[in-house]
Amino acid sequence: MLERLWAGWRGEYVASVPGEGEARAQGSVFRRILESGLPDERTYIVWRGTTCFAILNSFPYGSGHLLVMPYREVGEVEDLTAEEHDELWAAVRAAVRAVKAAYRPDGVNVGMNLGRAAGAGVPTHLHVHVLPRWAGDTNFMTSVAETRVQPEALPTSWQKLRAAWPA
Repeated sequence: MLERLWAGWRGEYVASVPGEGEARAQGSVFRRILESGLPDERTYIVWRGTTCFAILNSFPYGSGHLLVMPYREVGEVEDLTAEEHDELWAAVRAAVRAVKAAYRPDGVNVGMNLGRAAGAGVPTHLHVHVLPRWAGDTNFMTSVAETRVQPEALPTSWQKLRAAWPA
């Protein structure tokens, strides 16, 4: 018997992903979110600084998965301005504090994938992943079915992290 796990939201995502040339012309998905004019609670932007911002990952590895990045579309760490660099890493520190306060995890992953060969899904707009982790937080769904089960909706994660973001 064939079992089905429905993820209706994926259809909207797949339909919204532009082709390679179209994506370059429009800018990264992050650039399009920033230029959308939508409120932060709709785009899941948790924090805005002078040169950088933090946003929930719309397709997270787990609840509370944040991305911290500069507003400017830049793909390499060495191409950041001094101001972007300083604010980015201060925001990563604030994101770790917010994740710890909101979720009380056993640990936190912080990392970057620079370049497509390194696993960057959006290689033209660098971002730092900050995500809470718990002992035993992987299960058979990830290892056998290549599927992740999210126990919390994005609006709930947004509310928790926005409230926990350090002043």
